[in-house]
Amino acid sequence: MSLRVALVDDHRPFRERLRALLQRDRDIEIVAEASSGHELLEIARTTEMDVACMDIRLPGMSGIEATRRLLAIRPGVRVIGLSAYAEAHYVELMLDAGAVGHFTKGDVGEALLHAIHTASPERPCFGADISLLVAANGTAATVAGKVPANAEATSLGGRELEVLMLIAKGLASPQIARSLSMDPTMVDVYRRNIMRKLNLSSDAALGEYARSWSLRRESGEKAT
Repeated sequence: MSLRVALVDDHRPFRERLRALLQRDRDIEIVAEASSGHELLEIARTTEMDVACMDIRLPGMSGIEATRRLLAIRPGVRVIGLSAYAEAHYVELMLDAGAVGHFTKGDVGEALLHAIHTASPERPCFGADISLLVAANGTAATVAGKVPANAEATSLGGRELEVLMLIAKGLASPQIARSLSMDPTMVDVYRRNIMRKLNLSSDAALGEYARSWSLRRESGEKAT
């Protein structure tokens, strides 16, 4: 059964871009498009939906308030916030309103498709820009206690740290295996161990964590 998705954004060119992305996924059906929160709520009264991709800045009613009201009408809908910039305040407010993820509009891509399928209150999903924001305090932990806390990379062994660094550089498992002169199956073992230790639920989350960890590590080295 297809996931029924609503697109909520008053900027038509972006909405068209988002629609084109989602239409690449055969398991997603776009059942509604709205340019305001009020329009979405009217649609929601008669239209079943599973996910709403929600801009936080909408005319007349913010995406934050629209999220609250939508969930009052249809509690089962999973809302994923969208914003032009990575701002901790807005991410926190969207999560408080009941959203299960947040992405900047410049980071919309495969990770958003993954989030549409998997994001939940227990396992919220974030774009890379938002994950870096979460990590800005020195840990991939929480935004207002809403993001599942991840253990620090200090819990990893030496070989796992080497693998994490190569993941941060964008290398795939076969490339990591060649770089470290190890069997490719062992790379997958290390990846699973890293994800378990850091409480990461997907390869996308692992990649986001690796990039933010690498940036924090480089910043720390420059500061010393």
